[in-house]
Amino acid sequence: MRFWKRFLWFFLAGLIGFAVDSGVLYLIKGMLGLLIARVVSFACAVLATWLLNRCLTFRDRSARLGLFREFLGYLGLMLFGGTLNYAVYAWMVLYVRIAQDSPVLGVAAGSLSGMLLNFMTSRYFLYRHRGR
Repeated sequence: MRFWKRFLWFFLAGLIGFAVDSGVLYLIKGMLGLLIARVVSFACAVLATWLLNRCLTFRDRSARLGLFREFLGYLGLMLFGGTLNYAVYAWMVLYVRIAQDSPVLGVAAGSLSGMLLNFMTSRYFLYRHRGR
């Protein structure tokens, strides 16, 4: 699969992950607060994007790991982009008034900031082998 087509699939999986992330955040932010709720919502989004990226974006590639180890590898790699993602989100909900009122804006800014890093680590570290 060509680079840009693969990136488009990754982006589409990311949009679904964004919806999962935002939806879970809004469901639990009243119980856990904006910062802790985002940790939980991010974990849910990682699971959703792993499933989508495994089946769509990198369907012609293999991690050459068992399913559980592949997920742990994906999660570990997503933590790099996730750290950047969360830092941008936290800064926005702590210091930008509009993001305090609409935290989905912080989720969006954070998601975009970590997306390219997450794509590159997935492509070149986890799903680097041809064929499943």
